[in-house]
Amino acid sequence: MNAHSQAPAVSLRKVVRQFGENRVIDGLDLDIAPGEFVALLGASGSGKTTLLRALAGLDPIDDGELRVPAARSAVFQEPRLMPWKRAWKNVTLGLRVDNPREKAEQALTEVGLAHRLNAYPATLSGGESQRVALARSLVREPKLLLLDEPFAALDALTRIRMHRLIIELWRAHTPAVLLVTHDVDEAILLADRIIVLQHGRVAEEIRIQLERPRASGDAGFNAIRLRLLALLGVEKDSPEDIGQDHNPFGYPLSAIAI
Repeated sequence: MNAHSQAPAVSLRKVVRQFGENRVIDGLDLDIAPGEFVALLGASGSGKTTLLRALAGLDPIDDGELRVPAARSAVFQEPRLMPWKRAWKNVTLGLRVDNPREKAEQALTEVGLAHRLNAYPATLSGGESQRVALARSLVREPKLLLLDEPFAALDALTRIRMHRLIIELWRAHTPAVLLVTHDVDEAILLADRIIVLQHGRVAEEIRIQLERPRASGDAGFNAIRLRLLALLGVEKDSPEDIGQDHNPFGYPLSAIAI
């Protein structure tokens, strides 16, 4: 069955979140289908992280209706690992199962870290730490996976590897995914649909029809990039523009395929 014909995994109707007189989320309507990968773009202060925190259950909403799966998990820019616990114990933190070490080993194997089962966080690289954080989220088999700029602090090559890994894991586990990012190329590489937030409302949404694997030098990719940059207020010829030959990682765009 087509995921988009099912009841939404996430449903927001007229959702409001405000701080004093400032409405960060302003009457937002949004659906995310089961298994859909959605990326959320917007300028700082547009409401991206506020929305993600509400979906994660970390913050309340002030008005409207919000429906999310009970089984949901989040990965943030910082891995948020307990430094005194080994990797496998971080993966199963708070998880109530009969065989936690076995579950952790399965999850760490899936993210390529079976050999780091007993490692302490201080001995892990940035990419390894985020893999542990992903394993911790996915071991719970969430119906909704929330990603708050989880790759922003990683070096360029590690970031590309993590992009490939997240697509593999998404295909294997099929959760609905909401990725908050400032990176236009990252959004196009990963998402089925991109939503641009402005002042707490949906300003634009674009369905990405490009087949995977996606190469960021393709004409279709570049056309979507230019459209998104315009929506985000980046002029085509400005220094901030991501040109034909470079992406935010500094690598030739033709070298990346996700």
